Amino acid sequence: MSGVPLDRSTTWPYEGGEPGAFTYARFSSPTVAEAERRLGELDGGRALLFASGTAACAGVVLALLEPGQTVALGEGGYYGTALLLEELGRWGLRAVEFDQTGPPPDDVDLVWLEAPSNPFLTVPDFESAATHPGRVVCDATAATPLVVRPLELGCDLVVHSATKYLGGHDDVLAGVLVCSSDEDFERLLDFRSRTGPAASADTAWLVLRGLETLEIRFARQTASAQALSDRLREHGAVEVVRYPGFGGLLSFDVAGADAARRVESSTRLIENSTSLGGVTSRIEARSRWEGHRVPSGLLRLSVGLEEPDALWADLEHALGQI
Repeated sequence: MSGVPLDRSTTWPYEGGEPGAFTYARFSSPTVAEAERRLGELDGGRALLFASGTAACAGVVLALLEPGQTVALGEGGYYGTALLLEELGRWGLRAVEFDQTGPPPDDVDLVWLEAPSNPFLTVPDFESAATHPGRVVCDATAATPLVVRPLELGCDLVVHSATKYLGGHDDVLAGVLVCSSDEDFERLLDFRSRTGPAASADTAWLVLRGLETLEIRFARQTASAQALSDRLREHGAVEVVRYPGFGGLLSFDVAGADAARRVESSTRLIENSTSLGGVTSRIEARSRWEGHRVPSGLLRLSVGLEEPDALWADLEHALGQI
């Protein structure tokens, strides 16, 4: 982090009577610009930092689509994206769901993938999506650019909730959009400047700090999650385990909502709370948020940096309470 400025200024002086590279913090700032440079390098495009992942998602839809157009949303992905699209239905936006492990529907204007989906952990059919005539956006929050670089797989935009793995320490709320085309980048920058969901310098600095340890954190979380998923598959109280083979996010099913509640409330090392991608392991029954579309016994586990054997001992104890 040496040499990275934390510039909290909201305005900067003109240079010779003309605006310079930075004028007003809603447009950009030195710290935000450095974070965007680093994030763009990771994904192979031009990046924009937003105040949250949801703000970044809203930016894609509001800046690049018009009333009456349609988004095809991959099934089983982050429920907040579906809620966002439902909210924007009041503005004339249409949304349909499709199985992202196959080709998207033809008659849509934007294809929305998630790699992997949260909490079902499916991986998109990038090859089929890349041939679609509309724009293709991929939420790669759970994979990170260390595993999946969607722009190289034919997508037009990548979105991340940087609150998760990129920030990595459960102390920053931020979103990222990475664009393959200069045209989309300029349109989204203009939209962000006009509507205001910009990230602060402090937020950008915390994202930069998280990027310093991203690779080592993600490798540790992947190794632990792989070990835990193997052990969960062998446990008699576990009905289904979902894990894509990388990253620290997995989900598993027990026999119904009551059993799931007993498991999540019985862990002692693993925190019973929402979110994912941080250094602290977290578990929760997802039916409290999205009960209409997930099995009642589905538990989402985000693996942190604790010792794998200690995490398994905690899970084994909690599963024993069923």
